[in-house]
Amino acid sequence: MTLLHLDPTDLDHRGAAHTAREIAHQPAVWQMVHEQLQAERPALDAFLAPLLTLPDLRIVLTGAGSSAFIGQCLAPALLRHFNQRAGIRVEAMATTDIVSSPEQCLQPGVPTLLVSFARSGNSPESLATVELADDVVKTCHHLVVTCAAEGTLNRRLAGQANAHVLLLPDETHDRAFAMTSSFTGMLLAAAWAFGLALGPVTALAHAAQSLADREADRLYTLAETPFERVVFLGSNTLLGLAREAALKLLELTDGRLIAMADSTLGFRHGPKTILNDRTLVVIFLSNDPYTRRYDLDLLHELRREGRARVLALSTEKASHPDDVQLALPASAPDLALAPVALVFAQCLALLASLQLGITPDNPSASGTVTRVVSGVTIHPYSQQQG
Repeated sequence: MTLLHLDPTDLDHRGAAHTAREIAHQPAVWQMVHEQLQAERPALDAFLAPLLTLPDLRIVLTGAGSSAFIGQCLAPALLRHFNQRAGIRVEAMATTDIVSSPEQCLQPGVPTLLVSFARSGNSPESLATVELADDVVKTCHHLVVTCAAEGTLNRRLAGQANAHVLLLPDETHDRAFAMTSSFTGMLLAAAWAFGLALGPVTALAHAAQSLADREADRLYTLAETPFERVVFLGSNTLLGLAREAALKLLELTDGRLIAMADSTLGFRHGPKTILNDRTLVVIFLSNDPYTRRYDLDLLHELRREGRARVLALSTEKASHPDDVQLALPASAPDLALAPVALVFAQCLALLASLQLGITPDNPSASGTVTRVVSGVTIHPYSQQQG
């Protein structure tokens, strides 16, 4: 499967074959994930339905790195989804925070559904978080969304009475360093697991494929422009998306392009000082009519000031040369926009990496970071310590 008219042989030679393929096959992968969720619906409902009737249920969405940003994308949508059910709380909390400060993150007397996102299921923090939650929380259940059948998290929790594992198709298990289809596959799987309405999966797939095809020339031009800083901005669900987009660019360029993320309102409060004439700003515009007004205020302000180039990704028809239209309806929830818009950011990161002469499949020349994090010591914990 080709991406951005890139030559597969050349990609293999430049150490980018896995990354390019895993970005390109996302539309097909999403349809596989959707079919799997439909097949597993009865078992999934049997697990979730009793939990969602528990008074004061706390849903904690957790993971490390990109997997943590999945939870940050989902939390606002789930809060809105459950706003008619008194007592249900939804929080996105990184495993790295839970492991280092269990007493500040886990509530022993509150019934908890821990939703763990894990590409490999071998991250030390992911495993430790599950163990801590079982030890500390009196009534704890686990929904695991993972991509690797051989992963420790899957092998440990599959078949456990208080757990349900969503083992996604092997196509979601990215072999490249950076998570691409793993991220969007797990994001959509969890959304569908909780019954969030995102519109037809075929529409999401078409929007992503058409975006990559239509915007290829723009993406090449951006990658060849000598930007030294890139800022991604979004609100609520799209703030989680902005954080993942920034991480993708930072990872694939081995830290040679500085990337950051913020909310559209928060950006004015100091972070805006990062702007200069070699900065690219990418704003993900919300489809929520009220939130969108704040997004547009900042977009117009930044373009008026002219200190940086500003792109806007939106479902609205382009009215400015730097507007990028997503082929989704204006009524689509922001969570539906997220995986489609992320394809644009992933493509930009891939091309920027290649432009810098980096090998995207394994971009860390120094070995400072690895595909599955290493060097983490999990220290013993007892509730008395807290």
